[in-house]
Amino acid sequence: MYPPPPAPAPHRDFISVTLSLGESYDNSKSRRRRSCWRKWKQLSRLQRNVILFVLGFLILCGFLYSLQVSDQWKALSGSRAEVEKMKLEVLPVLPAPQKESAEPEGFADILSQKRQRHLRRGPPHLQIRPPNTVSKDGMQDDAKEREAALGKAQQEENTQRTVISWRGAVIEPEQATEPPSKRAEASIKPLFLASRIWKEPEFKEARKWVSENLDFQKNVDVNLFESTIRILGGLLSAYHLSGDSLFLSKAEDFGNRLMPAFTTPSKIPYSDVNIGTGFAHSPQWTSDSTVAEVTSIQLEFRELSRLTGIKKFQEAVEEVTKHIHSLSGKKDGLVPMFINTNSGLFTHPGVFTLGARADSYYEYLLKQWIQGGKKETQLLEDYVRAIEGIKAHLLRQSQPRKLTFVGELAHGRFSAKMDHLVCFLPGTLALGVHHGLPADHMDLARALMETCYQMNQQMETGLSPEIAHFNMYPRADHKDVEVKPADRHNLLRPETVESLFYLYRVTKDRKYQDWGWEILQSFNKYTRVPSGGYSSINNVQNSHKPEPRDKMESFFVGETLKYLYLLFSDDLELLGLDTCVFNTEAHPLPIWSPA
Repeated sequence: MYPPPPAPAPHRDFISVTLSLGESYDNSKSRRRRSCWRKWKQLSRLQRNVILFVLGFLILCGFLYSLQVSDQWKALSGSRAEVEKMKLEVLPVLPAPQKESAEPEGFADILSQKRQRHLRRGPPHLQIRPPNTVSKDGMQDDAKEREAALGKAQQEENTQRTVISWRGAVIEPEQATEPPSKRAEASIKPLFLASRIWKEPEFKEARKWVSENLDFQKNVDVNLFESTIRILGGLLSAYHLSGDSLFLSKAEDFGNRLMPAFTTPSKIPYSDVNIGTGFAHSPQWTSDSTVAEVTSIQLEFRELSRLTGIKKFQEAVEEVTKHIHSLSGKKDGLVPMFINTNSGLFTHPGVFTLGARADSYYEYLLKQWIQGGKKETQLLEDYVRAIEGIKAHLLRQSQPRKLTFVGELAHGRFSAKMDHLVCFLPGTLALGVHHGLPADHMDLARALMETCYQMNQQMETGLSPEIAHFNMYPRADHKDVEVKPADRHNLLRPETVESLFYLYRVTKDRKYQDWGWEILQSFNKYTRVPSGGYSSINNVQNSHKPEPRDKMESFFVGETLKYLYLLFSDDLELLGLDTCVFNTEAHPLPIWSPA
């Protein structure tokens, strides 16, 4: 007999699984890490490099921004203490009249023959009367009246402090706002605000530096345009005003070192040249030069040829002028911004502006014509045609005040954008009218001068932004001038006060002096550095926090203050418009006589 079979196991409808939650969570994290790494490895090498570059760039930007913010806070926190501790070494806005003395012959001799006249310190209600003048009732002003007028003027305007001293801003390292290397090369600029300034100790000190330390045999790249208008133009102007051949010798040396820039297939010069090795080249990112740069070196090279008798300087730049004249791609006299040094053709066609990269092309057309004795009709024709092109394509009016402004044109599309650089135009127009061009040019000059003044006036600080956009449509609570956050900085540029100088010289309307006075007060109030000098600011729309940059461009001393000086002078023959022409860096060069 068999034993009974074993009972079957009970049926179960589930299975039992034991999970370790901790181990599963760790494995999940590991899998995610492996997944991210796998995705990273799946990217191409180019994609990985781009991501790493962007991350590195962001980190670098953050680091540089933190340094900038830190420096600004340090400067602001220490400014009050510096004001109390430091005594500023400054010069008056305008110097007192000097005694007559023998002067060098030549261009300086023309200036020395002018009787020294009263120099104005500000607008009419703050004037100091000239010495030895007779009032309307026939009574002669005495010393007490002059002293009283001076005291009243100083009392009424505390912001009329004094303009930067040459020594405090240019020479003394502890008071400077730019590195010594930059200051030294520009040191000759502010010394020729008047015809007799070479008698001053500062000029003698600068001359000694030029004689003993200014050596161009250096392995360094310089920009052809910037070096020409600043260094070459400054040396030529110094020669004419002082009669000292040292400056002409230095100018010839420097001019020769710039000449390799013209060795291109098209004869359109490269933008950069090494003044030690003679190697010239375009920027690394392009083979183009800007039109303004290659057409705004003619005044200086032409004058260098006239003085030295060496024709190559003038021939090189006039070949550029003739080439530009014959090129296609213009629009009623307006030129594009770029030109290729290999082909000699305009690039980026269809974009027209009177701002950066094109501005001084138009200025130098007129000034070359004046410099050469008004004989080169091709220059005049190109200039007049360009002005008509501006009227036809770039002029508009803003709202609500109907300010006339110069915009930009890109492939037929108008932009209501106007650089502060464009404010050179009212002065250039007025200069042309002074030399016989149509009267309607003066109407446009007056209208644009009002616009440039409002670009300053409508800002909280009274100083213009670098770029303005104009409101073209009626909108409530909107001013004519609008500013984008990236454009609200002020670099102490000269264009507005430059045009004020020309408008006052041509019209004798004292409101232009008043406007210049307001701008000078704003410079003193918002850009002055307690330790000496002035600084660019980041925000013209915030009078409580303009944010100084701790950088003073050389053109502030070389141009802005020079034009303010001349604007406030009653001597209309001081660097007169019939005897000299100013280059685009405000260096006066003589108008050529028929002989």
